[in-house]
Amino acid sequence: MGRTITVKERILDTASRLFYYQGFNSTGINQIIAEAGVAIGSLYKHYSSKNDLLYQYLKQQNAFYFANLTDYLKEEKKPLQKLLKLVDYRIKIQNEADCSGCHFIKINAEIGRQDNQVAQLVMDHKQRQRDFLNELISEIASVHTLPMEKHNLANTLFLMIEGAIVSSSIHGNTNDLKAVKKTINQLF
Repeated sequence: MGRTITVKERILDTASRLFYYQGFNSTGINQIIAEAGVAIGSLYKHYSSKNDLLYQYLKQQNAFYFANLTDYLKEEKKPLQKLLKLVDYRIKIQNEADCSGCHFIKINAEIGRQDNQVAQLVMDHKQRQRDFLNELISEIASVHTLPMEKHNLANTLFLMIEGAIVSSSIHGNTNDLKAVKKTINQLF
């Protein structure tokens, strides 16, 4: 028997879907409550504002991203294969979302630094991705000769992956992410 979804979860799930596919600014509170099937009082009982709902959505996406990444990579022991599988993970995410882009890049493009708490969460998420890549590159350096200094390589790969995610949302395909994988293979 499945677990019953709480009103709070239903609101967040609805807002998450709308913010991601429709945009934060194009999504109104009335649409969220209508599609979640709740009263406005229920929304404000659980979330103090639309920006609070946005913050909780991004917190949830951050947790999902890294938990699912850890699970996706758990069987892989070879560092270079982990790096390639990291790109596969990003391809998987884009394919599942019909190449709709990155939750964090989209919100940043839409509201920028208007909300300090949201802006900090976006920066923290991207920094954690950079840190993860730096760790992977350090692991790779223990078994492979690197084509450039570790930090520069990690930064270059981060920018390539992020750019390929943006390209995926523009072109509606994952070709540039696949090109990143080819580039990584050529580097090593």
